[in-house]
Amino acid sequence: MQGDASVVDRGRYPDAVTPWERKAWRDAALGWAERGLAAHGLRETGRRAVRLRPWSVLVRMNVGEQGAVWFKANPPAGAFEAGLTEALARWVPEHVLKPVAVDADRGWTLLPDGGPLFRDVLDREAAGPRDWEDLLRQYADMQRALEPYAAEMASLGVPRAPVTALPEIFDRLVGGNTVLRSGDREALRASRPRLVDWCAELAGMGIADSLDHSDLHDGQLFAPRQGRFTFFDWGDATVSHPFCSFLVPALRAAEQYGPEVLPRLRDSYLEPWTRDGLTTAELRRAVGLAWRLGAVGRACSWGRLFPEAAGGANAAGQAESAGWLRQLFTEPPL
Repeated sequence: MQGDASVVDRGRYPDAVTPWERKAWRDAALGWAERGLAAHGLRETGRRAVRLRPWSVLVRMNVGEQGAVWFKANPPAGAFEAGLTEALARWVPEHVLKPVAVDADRGWTLLPDGGPLFRDVLDREAAGPRDWEDLLRQYADMQRALEPYAAEMASLGVPRAPVTALPEIFDRLVGGNTVLRSGDREALRASRPRLVDWCAELAGMGIADSLDHSDLHDGQLFAPRQGRFTFFDWGDATVSHPFCSFLVPALRAAEQYGPEVLPRLRDSYLEPWTRDGLTTAELRRAVGLAWRLGAVGRACSWGRLFPEAAGGANAAGQAESAGWLRQLFTEPPL
């Protein structure tokens, strides 16, 4: 073991406390990672790069000519990601990375490098809306393939959030948020009947639950080659209506290219569902409803922090969650 010689990045959370601060935990985690490397004939070389956030510990471990391997630790509320990552590699291997090692009980994962992030490709190449169309179509194909595994995903600990349960989840989020102003809280509660109607309408369309990444932006997928994408980072995921996933990538693409790109992206995403007998108009209506409801999943995910990450980190999470709740009743720009 190379000791604690690491470059540490704490981002916007310099005071957030994670398990990394405890030497016993650090030694156990890095020892497990080194044994995982050794089982594949790999040995760590050079300094580690450590990325600490209130919701994850991420360590880049150099392994010589093979590049890098990434250790990730999740907080208890997101510990399911380790087992889910292992299962996805069996169920949809063409869409995800195969882990080097997994400790599902401790929420630890060791993953190979997946190539350039899509974000980096966008920064240095002439990528455009067509690339977003391709990735959304591939992501939807993966969701379709995962429909038969919804119950197994839930058994791995992935939170279930069927649309029929979203009003209750909404009540819990609104009631428990510590930064919502009283006027916002009252407005949200007054709008609840609209939420109930949306959920009933979407559930009535009969589209099966699947995996909702819940935070599918350009930094959460690899683009190893032109037209091919690999999806990762499932710590915010739920088993829910698949169309709720469309919200985050659509918002990110609209920031880059303007809202006029959204109808193209919507229809590319919906293409794999056209074989189910629903009309184009029905599918478009469904994704518009799910756009709104996806905000509930985003609000939930900000509660998945390390218990040690108190103070400012929890306040920031509450503020982010409140922002998504307020967005729930904003008209989708579709």
